[in-house]
Amino acid sequence: MTEDRTVSGANAPDEKAQPSGGENLSTAKATPEQTLLSSVFCPLSSDTYVVFGNPVAHSRSPRIHAAFALQTGEALRYETRLAPLDGFADAVRRFIDEGGKGANVTVPFKEEAFRLADELSPRARAAGAVNTLSFTAGRIFGDNTDGAGLVRDIEANLAFPIAGQRVLLLGAGGAARGVLAPLLACHPATLAIANRNADKARALVALAEPAQCPVCGTGFAELAGQPFDLVINATSASLSGASLPLPDGLFAPGSLAYDMMYAQDETPFLAQARFAGAARRADGLGMLVEQAAESFFVWRQKRPETHALLAELRAS
Repeated sequence: MTEDRTVSGANAPDEKAQPSGGENLSTAKATPEQTLLSSVFCPLSSDTYVVFGNPVAHSRSPRIHAAFALQTGEALRYETRLAPLDGFADAVRRFIDEGGKGANVTVPFKEEAFRLADELSPRARAAGAVNTLSFTAGRIFGDNTDGAGLVRDIEANLAFPIAGQRVLLLGAGGAARGVLAPLLACHPATLAIANRNADKARALVALAEPAQCPVCGTGFAELAGQPFDLVINATSASLSGASLPLPDGLFAPGSLAYDMMYAQDETPFLAQARFAGAARRADGLGMLVEQAAESFFVWRQKRPETHALLAELRAS
């Protein structure tokens, strides 16, 4: 692929770069439209879902799940729920007592949700974090749909097959850990994990074993002279407007640069990738929609179509 184009998200004007889970880390107040969307439901609803976070007012999840519910004919209510930084578990239990059916979990509670769950899916266990909770018969089931959302956005929405590609994953924190196993399941030719602290990258490699392709962990400087077909930014650099100390020659011809963050304008990583010669560039808005669709499937056993909604979000 040799086209030179950027696919970027479309947040409200006052939003900063955000993680692809739809969580705004700024403290800006919600606009009137966003406030209205914080509790969207279908009439005659009896099933209630929420997204827990702190902050959470700017989450797009209510709008996304309302669209999914209308499309699939499912009657449900979806709200934002602000949890105290020191009271996440209590907030979840109160919601269960209220009759809540399930919840999404955003920063900074994904690892706490992992510890809270009575049962974990294999992908949640591999990620060490939970972004989707289901409540059944007094038990809490934890899942992680972030990696599935990333892979589906790249392969289905962006038509970029991961199999056989040289993949570089930037970062070694929770975001990188959450997508590592799904990326490896796509059978890339190689996968490199790079981080400012190379020891953390090498520690993440240990979680990839056994892998069906070569996997290595390294620092940024050691990437010099190694071209990649797919470069994924799983660091938090775009949140702070920072660039990464990446060497030249990182992007192979026809390469895709993917930022798991999304913003109204081009993220710092995507701007860096454009100047470095990445043929295609995409932010994480599609990942946000796709991981939400996967969560919806976990709860309702119906998989919504995402293309029209993603186009609407990009145009808004």
